[in-house]
Parts: sequence; C-alpha cells; structure tokens
Amino acid sequence: MDALLWAGAGPVRYGGSRQLAAGDTVLAWSSRVSNRVISDLTAKGVRIGEIEDGMIRSQGLGANCVPPLSVIVDHLGVHFDSAQPSALETILSETHFAPEMLARAAALRARLIAVGLSKYGATPPIAPSAPADKARRRILVPGQVEDDRSVLTGGGGMTNLELLARARAREPDAHITYRPHPDVEAGHRKGHVAEVDALALADTIERNGAITDAIEAADALHVITSLAGFEALMRGKQVVTHGVPFYAGWGLTKDHGVVPARRGRPRTIDELVAAVLILYPRYLDPVTRLPCPVEILVERLAAGDADISSPLVVLRTWQGKVSRLADRFGARAR
Repeated sequence: MDALLWAGAGPVRYGGSRQLAAGDTVLAWSSRVSNRVISDLTAKGVRIGEIEDGMIRSQGLGANCVPPLSVIVDHLGVHFDSAQPSALETILSETHFAPEMLARAAALRARLIAVGLSKYGATPPIAPSAPADKARRRILVPGQVEDDRSVLTGGGGMTNLELLARARAREPDAHITYRPHPDVEAGHRKGHVAEVDALALADTIERNGAITDAIEAADALHVITSLAGFEALMRGKQVVTHGVPFYAGWGLTKDHGVVPARRGRPRTIDELVAAVLILYPRYLDPVTRLPCPVEILVERLAAGDADISSPLVVLRTWQGKVSRLADRFGARAR
C-alpha cells in the first residue's frame, strides 16, 4: 500500500493506537481492523478515515491477493456506506464540473467501453449473441460477496438468492441471467447460490466470459450494490437498485432502497464518471510504481502491462480452486 499512500516525501507512517491522541487522524482498512481497535481510537478522539479498493482495481482478483493499483482514501467515511456522508457524496453534491472535465470523463468512459475494462482488468469486448427470444426483456442479476461491507452496509445484508427473488417478482416475463461474483466463484468468499435454487428463479447462469460482455447483452440490471451497476450506467443500460450503492439517488437509477436525502441533486452520467473515476480514487502506474491519472492505468491494463503475480497469488488461486471443488462435491453428496 505504501506506493498508493505515499505523500511525496518520507515513508508512509504506520503505528498502533497507543501512539495516537485526540485530534490525530488515522487511515484504516476497516474490514482488516478489529472492532476493539476502532473503539479505542474513537474513545481517544482520533479521527478515522477509510481506505478501500478503487473501482478500477487490478488485472486479477483481490481475493487471489493480487495487489491493488487504485485505492480510495476517504477522510469522511466510505462511499458504500450510505448511513454516513462520504467524500464522494460531497464531490457529487457540491462540485461544478467544468466542460473540460466532462469532456475528459466522456473520453474515459468511451475508452473503458472500447477495451472492455471493469474492476478486475481488461477483456476485449465481443459482440453479444442474439437472444433466442427477442421479445423477452433481458435482465442481468450480478451476485455479490454476501459478507462484504458494501452489502452489509448498503444492502442491509441482502442475500444473492433474495436479490434473484426480487428481480423475478418485478420482471415476471423477463429472461433473467444470474452472474455469480468472481470472488465467490474463486472459492474464497461467501455468497454461493445452489444451482437448483438459482434456476428456480433465473433462466440461465452465466459463469464465463467478461462481466462487461454480460452487461452489453442485457437490457437492464438488478443489483444490490454491485459495481456492475455503475459499469452498466456507463454503457447506457437501465439499472434497478435494491440496496443503496454509491451511484443510487442521482437520477440515473430506479431505486428501491432508502436513499439518503443528501443525494437529492440529479447528475449526468459524465458528471458521475468524473467524480467516481477521476476525482475520488488514487491510481498507481504498475510500470513506474508512481502515482498517475486514471487514463495511464487504463492504458496499462489495456496493453497487458499490469499483470502482477507472485508465489502468494499462485497459492491463493489454487486454494480457491480446491475450496470450490470441495464445495461442489459436498453439495452433490448432500
């Protein structure tokens, strides 16, 4: 994390709670810090900012220990917890976006679509196959990691099966495709839905191919808080939210969650892109290991210059495969 947190002079400072006092500010990756530490810091009057993965993260899964190439550093809260303000909400609520910034956002959005870039890297887009039944509305339901903080805070702990049931209730005549989350499929995280249960609500399960291709093939997405909803908005798709993701409440989505009144200002898609991808995160050039604008990272990912491997990544990948096989054999035995 040092390269992403470096301020330009001197090393990144790490320390325990005993070294901090009232009025100090600390950054924490909250899901990796115990509740006791957070409580101790709060009781001392220490201000706690949050660190999280960025929306364009890496070429490969974080669950496989591939290090991030972008992070969020938010001194107010964190973008996926709708119970409190965040720096992203402030940007979207208060910023006047100059024409030059909107033009930059539009160009970035076009480039992301052209190279098929999503959170976990670039996959060249393919032309979507024609649906067997063109008369039916095509719905994509992306699964999520059920114990992820985004789901626990922004989705009220909703399960993937509940999301599928809600999507089917609102789209009774649609062709619904369920897309399991890659970290769950990799065998590392919670959120597995048994195939028989998924197919009781969905028409198909799509495990292969790029998420961007699945989005392109859909007419609309139903999501809890998935980043796929933001990626779908960039591609002009309708998005129905059942939780409260960071992109809900700005006039671009159909929302079923309780959106905070703080988000009452309508925004265009390029204003959203400017805030979410240009102004909010920090990015690291995987070649120079120096801070960079988002466009540099996009080009590195598109050119295949962001592949990072290590013995830990290889080990973690194989651990996931073994775990996934064990789960499948266990399901068959039951």
